[in-house]
Amino acid sequence: MAEIMVVDDERDIRNLLRQVLEHAGYQVQTAGNGREALEMLEQTRPDLVLLDIMMPEVDGWEVCRNIKTRQKTKDIPVILITVRSQPLDKVVGTEVVGADDYITKPFDLDDLLARVARLVKEKPAPAG
Repeated sequence: MAEIMVVDDERDIRNLLRQVLEHAGYQVQTAGNGREALEMLEQTRPDLVLLDIMMPEVDGWEVCRNIKTRQKTKDIPVILITVRSQPLDKVVGTEVVGADDYITKPFDLDDLLARVARLVKEKPAPAG
């Protein structure tokens, strides 16, 4: 069963995503901010990270950059989920910080699940 990490400073969004993803058969862990997510990533390796951009302390841009530049986590797919809907934001998210996908809030749950399924399925098999 694939494991998804949901990182968002809004509890309602975290709870909604947890409920929807668990109903779809995923294991879900949550973090309420970027710092907490980075600490969790020291201990666990989820199959995908759903990541809000605008959070206190460590924002999603920095968390994504960190995930994608570390050897241990660089292959974890990241979907940014944000209210930031300007074309430049999407370019920064996918081209500069390396996110695998970019979804704007409010989002369609069926679309979100389809994108999650695609990225989890495309995840390369572990070496060994």
